[in-house]
Amino acid sequence: MTQAAVLASNASLMTTPSGTAPSFLSRAWVNFNGTGTVAIRASGNVSSITDGGTGDYTVNFTTAMSDGNYAISGGGRSPGSQSGAALQFDVYNAASIRFYTRGTTTGPEVDLSIITVSIFR
Repeated sequence: MTQAAVLASNASLMTTPSGTAPSFLSRAWVNFNGTGTVAIRASGNVSSITDGGTGDYTVNFTTAMSDGNYAISGGGRSPGSQSGAALQFDVYNAASIRFYTRGTTTGPEVDLSIITVSIFR
């Protein structure tokens, strides 16, 4: 079955909310390697990642949001560690989001081997 056929057969599942609360889908998302040469593994509505230095990233949207009033969810993993990491979101605008990553909530900025970010509007 083609991807188009799968999407068509499941269209009602994707557009019909369950219960009384509405459904909201991610407007942009990315999974990328933040160490060495920054590289996107997979994404939706993300054109590129800008590496601003150690632990300093900007996610650039393919299609801009209507404004900077969106919600962000993100996480990461420290290099060589099974522990989580802290993301500090800094500048929200319609075209991009800039953030910093730390190996711990209070530590200095570090590059992370796995970074995931989702945007909801």
